[in-house]
Amino acid sequence: MLTGLFLAFISVAAKSPGPALAIDVTSGRHTISPYIYGMNDNTGSVDPGLAKSIKLPVSRWGGDATTRYNWLNDGTNAGFDWYFMAGSGNANPIAGASSDAFIERTKAVGGKAVLTVPIIDYINSATSWDCSFPVSIFGAQQSVNPYVDPIVNGVKTQAGNSISSSGQQLTLTTSEILRIHVPNSPSLASAWLKHLTSKFGSAGSGGVAIYQLDNEPFGWANTHRDIHPNTPTYQEIVQKGLAYATAIKKGDPTASVLGPSDFGWPAYVGTPSQNGGLWNAPYYLQQFSASSKSAKVRLLDYFDEHYYPTSDNGVGPIANSPAGDAATQANRIRSTRSLWDPTYVENDWIGQYYGAICLIPTMKGWMNSYYPGTKLAITEYNFGAPESINGAIVQADVLGIFGREGLDLATMWGPPSPGQPVAFAFLMFRNYDGQGSQFGNIAVQATSGDQSQLAIYAAQRAADNTLTAIVINKTSGDLTANIALTGSIPTTTAQVYTYSSANLTQIVHGSSIKGTAQGISATFPANSITLLVW
Repeated sequence: MLTGLFLAFISVAAKSPGPALAIDVTSGRHTISPYIYGMNDNTGSVDPGLAKSIKLPVSRWGGDATTRYNWLNDGTNAGFDWYFMAGSGNANPIAGASSDAFIERTKAVGGKAVLTVPIIDYINSATSWDCSFPVSIFGAQQSVNPYVDPIVNGVKTQAGNSISSSGQQLTLTTSEILRIHVPNSPSLASAWLKHLTSKFGSAGSGGVAIYQLDNEPFGWANTHRDIHPNTPTYQEIVQKGLAYATAIKKGDPTASVLGPSDFGWPAYVGTPSQNGGLWNAPYYLQQFSASSKSAKVRLLDYFDEHYYPTSDNGVGPIANSPAGDAATQANRIRSTRSLWDPTYVENDWIGQYYGAICLIPTMKGWMNSYYPGTKLAITEYNFGAPESINGAIVQADVLGIFGREGLDLATMWGPPSPGQPVAFAFLMFRNYDGQGSQFGNIAVQATSGDQSQLAIYAAQRAADNTLTAIVINKTSGDLTANIALTGSIPTTTAQVYTYSSANLTQIVHGSSIKGTAQGISATFPANSITLLVW
């Protein structure tokens, strides 16, 4: 992975002066949670080699398909995401096979598991492939599954998308729901926990560490409209969540509970008039806090929401998309400001009506006001462009922000392939030298005169006091900058590791740079991530 000299530091090409950078090892000190470097791994989507290389610290088993998972028959229903297909495709399924395999993959690399527990009214009962809206029962529909034709009542049919040929939304009666579903209940969750703790031990002894209360419940009326056609109120979501959280804490008192894991600003806000004037997210925290006091046990350990950046100025999508044109790439770079910057207002309906998102500080404010002591998680996020240096730069910026802002847990949705640039962004933090060396775990203050050009994040390794700094050049030109240092550092000579557009296949270990106790000067290549190690 590492080879050659880092020639950019001695290049004869013209270089521009960059903004002033500074690190103060005496200020801003706090622990960086290792769990911010996590990924979603529902069906083995994380490459085993990449997981091992970065010592993947936490994996999540979540997403729309897990909302109706029935561990007893190891099957689910994908909802509107995929023609409301139900079953496991196996007439003789093994109870818990899929979720058990996920836990085994996670434990194999020493990681912690986040496992979604359904709290919706119904879960899958089918084994062989079936669907909620077979054409043989509900007639022709606007779209049908092009790959799988289920057998319903002995007849081969097609799986429809729930919208008739005339455009009408089809609905199910209770008996039609129960054809391929069974009622869900906390007792079913308790039985699942008994299975999990028997097989893997309690959370305190290496079993499942965190249980998530369903997935994006405010969107049930869209994705899972066949069994929950009406948008749930947050009173319903809280009521269901509390019942299952109580069952989880009884089943494994050492486990953590995470929720509500909703999908974005519409879900965070909701209808305040239904919640005594509170937005959905603060109301959720308030209610869990009150119930925890009554129960004399903490029923919510992680407050979790999902976040996908929006397009700016109408230039196109960001999340789960290719790099795009220059305007889209510039937008992607700017979009990370929504995570932390109180002056950054998105050019969309959110910015128009609510002003700056300032997401992590905002959510921390809700937690401090309504349920102090709760940890903060973002179990789904994606800034796109995994195949591009643009995506790598943004992902590195995101990971740096997560550490600096004190996020407790994050799992990327849609993990990169091993050779993709975004994978190298993770490697810069988790295994920059191919020998397992990592970015520090004690954040220290790092500032940039212009973070839109050069972003800087710094941390010390508690084990050996090594100082590490990530500098991200977000521009298309080389930038030379001084890094002022305050406080004691182990050495005045910095090792240099760089990932850049000049070589997308490896992290390059370059020539060391000699500085002083007061600072160091370096040239940071265009479109690059540079790690300095003192």
